[in-house]
Amino acid sequence: MLTVRVGKIKMGRRQNCRGRGLQGLLVFVPAVIFLMFILQKYSDPFESTAELRRALSEGFAMSGQMFKMSKTRSKLSAGLCSVKQVCPEDQFSFYIQSGAANVVAPKICIQNKLVLGSVLNNAGTGINIVILNGKTGEVTKADHFDMYIGDVKPLIDFLNSIERGSFVLIASFDEPSSKLNDEARKLLTELGSSSAQSLGFRDNWVFVGGKAAGVTNNFEKHIKNDNAVNKYENWPELIHIQGCIPRYSE
Repeated sequence: MLTVRVGKIKMGRRQNCRGRGLQGLLVFVPAVIFLMFILQKYSDPFESTAELRRALSEGFAMSGQMFKMSKTRSKLSAGLCSVKQVCPEDQFSFYIQSGAANVVAPKICIQNKLVLGSVLNNAGTGINIVILNGKTGEVTKADHFDMYIGDVKPLIDFLNSIERGSFVLIASFDEPSSKLNDEARKLLTELGSSSAQSLGFRDNWVFVGGKAAGVTNNFEKHIKNDNAVNKYENWPELIHIQGCIPRYSE
């Protein structure tokens, strides 16, 4: 047993080193490309040095932003379902985290187990949905729908296919609203959402509802995209909710 533990520690260190190496590349490569561009553009010794200084300043600021986002991605991805929720036996625990900008994918956990996220390769841009059997707590469906360049019809078909007594857990990522039409918004509202009608460009949204499943608690958060207060420049900060869903009974 001691040998196995030491092996795991070594593997963890290797993974940490790889993570740090990747973060370094994310900053170093764009910086080198940008510097080469600047040197070519301002190779004329009579060009304005003020313009050169301004361009370099903007480039380093952009590199710094990329580094901060890469650190955020590593930190949020590493935790997986580290936020534990203990619920009564007749209830299901859940944790939902929206995406962060267009970098960190959302995640959804049921009974402290990850059921949707980047490590499972089932999260994506737009609206991410997990359907839960209200009686057993079993995940029956999980999918994501691109609402920026995708088509709203697959989302409408998916929502119409949800069976009575099912719980619906939703997390947004990047841009969840551009292709939403009145029909899609109506279906989301019928699941219990109070934000579906006002969901806008690059808003962040997390929600738990149900189809005749009796979800009465207000398990929903919605933060508007506002450049004046956004945490990630053109995107708002990530949001999350957690709690316990009572088992469905007819």
